[in-house]
Amino acid sequence: MKKFVEIGGFIAGGILIVFGVVVIAMGLSGRHTVNTSLKQQQIVGTPDMTPAAIKAEALKAGLKDAAPYPTCSVANVTVSNGTQARCFSQYMRIHALEASGGLYYSQMPRYATTDGKGTNDATKAIQANGQPVDNAARDTWVTETALSTALNMSYMADQLSLFSIVIGFALFLSGIGFAILDYAALHRRRAAAEPARAAVTPQPAKPVVA
Repeated sequence: MKKFVEIGGFIAGGILIVFGVVVIAMGLSGRHTVNTSLKQQQIVGTPDMTPAAIKAEALKAGLKDAAPYPTCSVANVTVSNGTQARCFSQYMRIHALEASGGLYYSQMPRYATTDGKGTNDATKAIQANGQPVDNAARDTWVTETALSTALNMSYMADQLSLFSIVIGFALFLSGIGFAILDYAALHRRRAAAEPARAAVTPQPAKPVVA
């Protein structure tokens, strides 16, 4: 039992080191998966995807409530990581507002009308094959929401992978620290025990001189 207590720090340190290496490997694997999946989509930012260009474009389109504007830039850049994916999704929101005239999904009527204003009354909507025609701008928002959600999920997965890598390094270094502390404590105990053993060691009797 005493021996187990003495090497307990080494055992705990070894376990933490192993867990740290595993967590780091999982984080790197997740980050690689996110980046590879994004590259496969071949998403390239449009030339207006810079802070200055998108703001000027929004003002020209008459958007009064498009803020906050993106502060990052992905113009002519192939999206290949979570940060770029999140940036691209921010520009998609501005583009969707331009297409809807500054209205969000909840503010738009469901059906299309000839005057372009739209309506929620199916009887006043444009008819096609006996069915009211959906508002195209509203459908654009549905598509934008789906795509931006997927891009933001990539960002979240990328950040979680980074968090796992940081935690992995923390566990790895903690394991090394446990082992060092246990070694130092064991060394001090042994050093302290040396004088005590020397004090109780019987000394050879000196010969008596007649």
